[in-house]
Amino acid sequence: MRLRTRKASHRNKPLQLRTDKSTKSSHRAHCVDPKTGTYRGRQVLTVSLED
Repeated sequence: MRLRTRKASHRNKPLQLRTDKSTKSSHRAHCVDPKTGTYRGRQVLTVSLED
């Protein structure tokens, strides 16, 4: 029985999404925003627009 109670704590949790204040786009917490390439207000990736 102890095995089942331990497995219950490993269930899937919903993703924690954050909303960017300037662009209003949502992305995962503590990760770079893929649309803008910013992380904590700093530009860390160059994002090219693709048609």
